[in-house]
Amino acid sequence: MDFDPTLLRAFVAVHDSGGFTRAAERLHLTQSAISHQIRRLEEQAGRPLLRRTTRRLALTEDGEEFLSLAQRILDASDALTRRFHLSPVSGVIRFGVSQTFLGARLPTLLGQFARSHPCVRLEVNVASSLDFRAMVAADELDMAVVLVEPDQEDGLLLRSSRFVWSAAESYAPPTGDSLPLAFAPAPCLRRHIGLTALERAGRSWHFTFTSSSNEGLRAATLAGLGVAVMTTSELVPGLKIVDDELGLPPLPKAEYVLVRRPGERSAAAEEFVRLLQDHA
Repeated sequence: MDFDPTLLRAFVAVHDSGGFTRAAERLHLTQSAISHQIRRLEEQAGRPLLRRTTRRLALTEDGEEFLSLAQRILDASDALTRRFHLSPVSGVIRFGVSQTFLGARLPTLLGQFARSHPCVRLEVNVASSLDFRAMVAADELDMAVVLVEPDQEDGLLLRSSRFVWSAAESYAPPTGDSLPLAFAPAPCLRRHIGLTALERAGRSWHFTFTSSSNEGLRAATLAGLGVAVMTTSELVPGLKIVDDELGLPPLPKAEYVLVRRPGERSAAAEEFVRLLQDHA
């Protein structure tokens, strides 16, 4: 029996996006269409591939093996398409992005675009401390993903989150009144938001760790050196939200927004934006 690649793509999309709704958005289908495709695939496979509960969606043991094989089939199909049906899109895209956006998924996204559009040259600047908005305004970048407070930046909303106070699972509240902090040096949005909230609440604080590297700040927080401001999407195993536990002031919501330089936008840029929206 030959499995329909359309059904395989639906299955992979459900797994990668974590649910039927996001998979439907990613594939530009209705949720019922995705559900129907998964049912057809499980009927062809002769066994359940997904385990559904009221709170989460997980692969069955057969589903894990099926996913690996399905991905290999789709990768081979995509390779054939790239080899014999090259995209006519060409040009240069200068793209800036925070280290925290998409995390480990970012290289996969960039690689996918590069393979699908071999005539497009990507120039990617990944950093946490650069002012990407100023670089876009100065025509040093074509587009950039920036982290902002809601309604603080005009642009295309890619993903919403919220800022929280985070610390290690084993973190114990400090014995004194001063709160130990782990922050990036100024200018830094998380630093600005955190210190502003503490000053308004009349809470004393001191720095125990400063680094411009997000990996360094995460490592210091995991080691219990201090409390940091993160978005909920940046929390990793070993970290917890301590807003209520430490009686810390509430923090605002957060948005990842795509800002773009004004003027005519190339077909390459539009293709790249669509990919960002699908994976955000």
